[in-house]
Amino acid sequence: MRLSFLEPLYEEPGPFASVYLDTSRDVEHPERAIALRWRLLRESLSRQGSDRALLNVLEEVVGADRDVPGVHGQAIFAAHGTLVLDGELPRPPEHDSAHYSTLPDAMPLVTQHVPEIPYMAVVVHYGGLPTAETHGWVTLEAETGTWPASTVTPGERMHRRVAVATWHRTSLRLGHRLDERARRAHADAVVVGGSEWACNVLIRRLPHTLRDKVVRVGGRTPTDTGRALLEPQLDGVFRGRMAAHDRELVDIFIGRRALAGPMTEGLAATVAALQRGQVAALLLNRPPGSSLRLWAGSQPTQVALTEAELMSFGVRAPREERADEALLRALVGTGAELVVVPESELRLYEGVGALLRYTDPGTPS
Repeated sequence: MRLSFLEPLYEEPGPFASVYLDTSRDVEHPERAIALRWRLLRESLSRQGSDRALLNVLEEVVGADRDVPGVHGQAIFAAHGTLVLDGELPRPPEHDSAHYSTLPDAMPLVTQHVPEIPYMAVVVHYGGLPTAETHGWVTLEAETGTWPASTVTPGERMHRRVAVATWHRTSLRLGHRLDERARRAHADAVVVGGSEWACNVLIRRLPHTLRDKVVRVGGRTPTDTGRALLEPQLDGVFRGRMAAHDRELVDIFIGRRALAGPMTEGLAATVAALQRGQVAALLLNRPPGSSLRLWAGSQPTQVALTEAELMSFGVRAPREERADEALLRALVGTGAELVVVPESELRLYEGVGALLRYTDPGTPS
């Protein structure tokens, strides 16, 4: 997973207010429910030291996602009286939360982007007889996105209405248009649903490279939900699956581990590599728990297991921080990626490892 979407969080120093809030619209009186949740979080932030100006900035955007229907949440970050980042959550947070701390609490936002699979969804509707002599229309809608974030931030949608008499001929041209869109999106999969006859005609006319990525799905295929196209089916297709890009990084790690190549494993060795800007991709079996702590300075690479280690590097007044917050800042600050890989796929020593950009005599083993 590339973490460039988090860069605005680290352009200014903290402290930050980090808010995770259920803003679902599938309940009675949703605005009242959201206002009540926010009031409790605002009181919590005030007790933690947030000033009125910061709280007012947050309040302006809480629940502002009224155009997003259904179940979802909101992640909001602010610092020094300024909104830093406002993101939609595909799922409501398990618990509403608000933290005021030196570093932003961004890991829950990141984990809601996992597995971050690029895809294209296609729905083909036709209600008549499966014959080219029938009068009527075939409608096609296609949308690219990145699962699961696209459920609440769907991409631009393509609409086409084709006379059924010309569907065999026109679907060939549409297949090439879809191939172009899928290539631009680097789609791992093309999920197709809708009328069986019309879908079959389209799939047979897709370019071979795109046809190999097709996953057929059944069930209802409404296109006017305001959410991602084929959202219920996408959940079934992608559950437990890794993005092809992340899978490639895991395979590289396994190969380098076997050949003693440029990689490292274990918390101490990985933190040491982050200090040196060597990490190209950090691999985790699971995000660190809130109890795991690291010491951090003012710069992304100033991270260590102990206060004494940082002070030996000349860092003044290091702070003890949550490990997930310190690791994310180091990754974003050094342009490294993050891969969350299940233990069933790859068991990492202490649950953490890294692909390195380079090694030298100073690289910890």
